Amino acid sequence: MALPRSPGGRARLTASRLADAFPGTARTLCALRHETPFQLLAATILSAQCTDDRVNQVTPVLFDSYPDAPSLAAAPLGDVERIVHSTGFYRAKARNLVGMAQQVVARYDGEVPRAIEDLVTLPGVGRKTANVLRSVDFGLPGLPVDTHVGRLSVRLGLTAETDPVKVEMALGRLVPAAERGVFSLRLILHGRATCLARRPRCGDCLLADFCPSAPGRRRSAPVRG
Repeated sequence: MALPRSPGGRARLTASRLADAFPGTARTLCALRHETPFQLLAATILSAQCTDDRVNQVTPVLFDSYPDAPSLAAAPLGDVERIVHSTGFYRAKARNLVGMAQQVVARYDGEVPRAIEDLVTLPGVGRKTANVLRSVDFGLPGLPVDTHVGRLSVRLGLTAETDPVKVEMALGRLVPAAERGVFSLRLILHGRATCLARRPRCGDCLLADFCPSAPGRRRSAPVRG
C-alpha cells in the first residue's frame, strides 16, 4: 500500500492505526473519572497544569461534598481550596470552580450548556475544556488541543500551526466531525506512550513509516491552515 503524502492522507492513516492501538469511544478513553458532564467540567478545569492521575485522586473528595452545580455554587471557597490544593494553582482553580458552578446555576438552571459559545464564557473554561465536554459526554463534535495534540500534529505533518485554536481548525478540516474527539484522545495517548516531547521513541512508533519527522524520512513542506 502506498504511503500517504498529503496531510489528509496522513490524518486518515493515523486515525486508523491509532484506533487499532487504542480502541474505544471518547467516553471510555477519557482518563478523567466522572459520572456527569458537570463533574467532567470540574475535573477538566482542575487538570490544567496537572496530571490526570492527580486530578483523579482529588475529585472523589470534591464530588462527595459537592456533586453538582448547586452544591458547588454554595461551597465555601476555603473548603474548595483545601480539597484541590494538591493540583496546583489551587486558589485560581477554586475560584474558577465555584464561579463556574454559580454561572451554571444562574444562567443555565444547573445544567452544563452544550454550545461551545456558551461553555467558553464560564470561569476557567477555554476551547480545550469546552471541546472535552462536547466530545466526551455530549457526543458532539469537539477536538481538544493540548500539548500532545499540538506536538504530534506538527511532527506528523498535519499542520505547521502551533496556536491551539489554529491547530483545532486545521485538524477539523482533516478529521470527520464525529471522529474528532476520539482522534484527539488517541493522539494524547500515543504522545504519552511513544511520541514523547524530548525523546520520541520512533523505533517503537506505529506511525514511523509515514511520519515526516521520523529518522531517515525527509520532512514535508509546512502546511498552513
